[in-house]
Amino acid sequence: MTQRARAALDGRLTPAAADRLTEMTAAIAADPAAIRRLFPAAAREVARGPLDEADPTGITGPTLDDAVRAVLLETLASAQPDEQRAAEVAALYRYGDGDEKRAILRSLPALDVGEGARALVTDALRTNDLRLVGAAMGAWAGEHLDDDTWRQGVLKCLFIGVPLAAVQRLRERADAELARMVAAFGHERCAAGRPIPPDSRLVLDHFPEVAARFPDVAAALPTVPAP
Repeated sequence: MTQRARAALDGRLTPAAADRLTEMTAAIAADPAAIRRLFPAAAREVARGPLDEADPTGITGPTLDDAVRAVLLETLASAQPDEQRAAEVAALYRYGDGDEKRAILRSLPALDVGEGARALVTDALRTNDLRLVGAAMGAWAGEHLDDDTWRQGVLKCLFIGVPLAAVQRLRERADAELARMVAAFGHERCAAGRPIPPDSRLVLDHFPEVAARFPDVAAALPTVPAP
């Protein structure tokens, strides 16, 4: 198993679970198609649960089962040619449950599946599943997603209640256009008598000139609790 995938599991697995994961990775290295039966079983046979007790369902970061499945996916990436791997990962995503899809989305930076990654992220952003939207706005999206789609992803997070802590490179990529979109969203919420998500501040506080054009939003913005 690779160092990157293994790091999240340090001290987290029982000896029996670690042995089972080693067996799984060996099977995939010998026959990449084995991942089709092993990937769904990974949480049950190796480990599942939170890595961060404050994020038990893996909205802002990986779960323990995400980390286990990342090891399997990175083994696949080493064992299978690019074109076949892209098709294999797409099939795992298509037929997987929400947890399996989340694990794939979080593993995309290590999988090198080309434009296939964009298709998976775009699909996840069309859902209202907080786990998938949060994972879709992770490291791959932060690095590769075009500006328009990335901005829409940030807005989707605010709309359905995904904490912006899930959005990788938020501070680096946020711009005046995103701030305008967030402020316009807040204006609509004010008009409907609904609260503005506190995380809106994580964008608007960096663009006060934009927020100033929406005085109702500026007045209604709640305070973000200190970490």
